[in-house]
Amino acid sequence: MEPRSLQDQLLYPHECFTILREAHGPIMYNSDGRFWEIFDYEDVHYILTKHELFSSDSAKYSRDFEDQDFQSMLNTDPPRHRQLRSLVTQAFTPRSLAQLIPRIAEITHELLDDVEARGSMDVIYDLSFPLPVIVIAELLGVPAKDRARFKVWSDELVMGEYSELASMEREAYIRRVRERFRETREAINNYFRDVIAQRRREPRQDLISALISAQIDGDHLTEQELLNFCLLLLVAGNITTTNLIGNAFLCFDEHPESMERLRRNPELIPSALEEVLRYRSPVTAIGRFAVEDLVLCDQKIGKGDFILGWVASANHDPAQFSDPGMFDIERNPNRHVSFGHGIHFCLGAPLARLEAKIALGIMLERLEDIRRDRAQPLPPVHSSFIYGAKSLPITFAAHARAATR
Repeated sequence: MEPRSLQDQLLYPHECFTILREAHGPIMYNSDGRFWEIFDYEDVHYILTKHELFSSDSAKYSRDFEDQDFQSMLNTDPPRHRQLRSLVTQAFTPRSLAQLIPRIAEITHELLDDVEARGSMDVIYDLSFPLPVIVIAELLGVPAKDRARFKVWSDELVMGEYSELASMEREAYIRRVRERFRETREAINNYFRDVIAQRRREPRQDLISALISAQIDGDHLTEQELLNFCLLLLVAGNITTTNLIGNAFLCFDEHPESMERLRRNPELIPSALEEVLRYRSPVTAIGRFAVEDLVLCDQKIGKGDFILGWVASANHDPAQFSDPGMFDIERNPNRHVSFGHGIHFCLGAPLARLEAKIALGIMLERLEDIRRDRAQPLPPVHSSFIYGAKSLPITFAAHARAATR
């Protein structure tokens, strides 16, 4: 098979995993990167579930981990992981999320108001990015007007938007990317230092104020721990929703009959979004470190070895999903691992699902004849573990009844 272009890889994302799985089986050692790659559902699910065997603690195990200050829920193990996670769990309970529904709908309508008259929009820049950023900004208690700044930071931290460095030699490129990462981290830290200082003086009903007052075993969080929470919530709080909504429209463009079924049966939207999560998972891979010498897929894994579980590949494993290449908005069961599994299951998954459900429902209610603008490029996100389009232009007609809102 001839190598596909980057745009074709976005449209046909899972062919490479099928080829790798057929060529190498469930596991492969990447000699260039010096890590293991796992492709099938059963073993990806296993490493995500068995936290006592597969650690998330990059500060302890990673040869390349340089930032000892950055410890968050993502890269800690129990008991610290449990303590940190418990501090923000209340913000994502069903009751807390239910209170956000009117505001999420209001933001979605406001964003569509800005584009409806022109009959075209960029799903990413006009809706699926600003919506979750405004929501998480309001939860944190920082101005939504700063979302453009958050966009730049998110791109640099998660999506590796360093195109001007592409001509560098590999080692120089890696050094410069790490420098840019630290520079971005420091810019975010400086921003939130001011917010934290203000909340210490004048507490509010927001998440930052709640974290300042929280205690673990009688101790308050240090300023660095507060900054790490802000960084994590800022980035993780928007990146999944952004790509979930965008990937939904990539799926609907490929399967327009599914979008029409959802217009007629909006109660199917939650199920459709689960299939989007499986079919075009926003997060493609999750990594763990072996806590001890062990055997996995008949291979000897050494203590401290890094294991990359390809969740996007697991979600297309024919041993778990019948006809995995088919996009089926009523697929049942649909036990995908796009939000991980076990103790590190994505805390923000309910919020991402809620935001996407509301946004998609309102778009289908207000807009008709939605089509991807094929005259415009479809650039993919440049990231080793985030999958989606950087830009997704569409055209549409406003629904006549939407004007009566």
